[in-house]
Amino acid sequence: MAFTSFAAEDFEVFDIPGLEPRMNALISRVRPKLTELGTEMAPVLSALCGVEMFPHVAKHARRTVHAPHDTWVAWGPNKRGYKALPHFQVGMFHSHLFIVFAIIYESDNKIVFAKALTGQISSIRKELPGNFFWSTDHLDPRGTPQADMSDEQFVELTRKLREVKKGEVTCGLRLDKNDPILEDGEALLNVIQETFETLLPLYRMSF
Repeated sequence: MAFTSFAAEDFEVFDIPGLEPRMNALISRVRPKLTELGTEMAPVLSALCGVEMFPHVAKHARRTVHAPHDTWVAWGPNKRGYKALPHFQVGMFHSHLFIVFAIIYESDNKIVFAKALTGQISSIRKELPGNFFWSTDHLDPRGTPQADMSDEQFVELTRKLREVKKGEVTCGLRLDKNDPILEDGEALLNVIQETFETLLPLYRMSF
């Protein structure tokens, strides 16, 4: 089944109280769309990265009390999992859809990426759009637009990646949940592909 689109109602699942009711809504309403998206984008990312990229849809299996406040599909070069390696994600919080490159705290590649970014801050700032958000916590819906970041903030970001055990980084585009492009499947796929193409230098820096 080809990917269709997201609807404003899909974001309302995060308003549902309780772990089980929210998970039931995520599984029935949102997860099928993320699965479709994962399948649709896997060959595109594989061609971009030059290595097979496998989709992984969030299962939230470790949650036993608190309901998830985000969900996603990730693509990485390992069929068994994605968290230990640099990867790409498309996911959603209550307020927005995110399209990002990510290295989370479980990946040793964050040291490699930090060293590479330290030497290329100026060029990366020129290559990436100012409206791309940087974050050092993939669980936090907030972040900082690149246009608002100073060189000192980038230096601090790389320091945390090198020195802090829980250090991590995500970077990419955010689309408000009411953005009409979310309801146009073909247009959204084009935006996702264009965003991943723009983020590709970050991925290549991380190995």
